Amino acid sequence: MIPKVGLYHLSVPSNPAGSTPEGSGVPAMTWWERVKFALVRPPDDDARETKPDERSAEEIEASIRTADDKERAIGLIAAPLAAVIGIAISSASIDYAKTHHQSLAVYDELTYVILGLSVLMLATAWWRKRLFLGITMALYGLAVFNLHYWGFGIPFLLAGSWYLVRSYRLQQALKRAQGGSTASARRMTAGTGARPRPSKRYTPPT
Repeated sequence: MIPKVGLYHLSVPSNPAGSTPEGSGVPAMTWWERVKFALVRPPDDDARETKPDERSAEEIEASIRTADDKERAIGLIAAPLAAVIGIAISSASIDYAKTHHQSLAVYDELTYVILGLSVLMLATAWWRKRLFLGITMALYGLAVFNLHYWGFGIPFLLAGSWYLVRSYRLQQALKRAQGGSTASARRMTAGTGARPRPSKRYTPPT
C-alpha cells in the first residue's frame, strides 16, 4: 500500500480532467496520473497575461539600433572564445589530414573562415549590432556543427538564435507601439472634430 505522503495532496481536484464517474466504462486516473495532472496543470488566465510594453516607439527604435550591455558583454566574451575554439578545431583537422595524407588547402581555408567569423563577431558586439551579431554567431555555430564538433557548435547556435529572437520581438513591439500611436492620433482628431489637411499634390479634376 502506498503511503499518503505530502505529494499526494498537491491541489489535486476531486474529479480531475480525464476521470469519469463509475459506470461510464472509462477507467479512472491512477495515483501517478493524478500527481502528474497536479504538477503540470496549465496556469490560470491571469498568470498567462504578460505585462505590456510601456516604452514609446522612439525608445524601442533606440533599443533596436543598439544592443544593451548584457548582449554586448556576451558577444565580447564569445568572440575570443570562438577564436580559440576555431584554432583548436583547425589544428586537429590539419593533424588528421596529415595523418591520412589528405590535402591541407581545405583546412587552411576553413581556419581563415572560422577566424574571420570570430573577428566579425567581435566587431558586431563592439558596435552593439544585435541582429548582425546573432547572424554571425549562428553561422559560426553552424560551421562548427557541420564539422561534427556538436559540443562547440550548439552553444553558438543557441546564442545566435537568442539574439535573433530578441531582434524579432523588438520589431514586433515597435509595430505595436506605432499602431497604438496612430490609433491615439486618430482618436484625438475625431474628438476635436478637425478634418485632415488635404494633400497639396492633389489636383482636382477640371
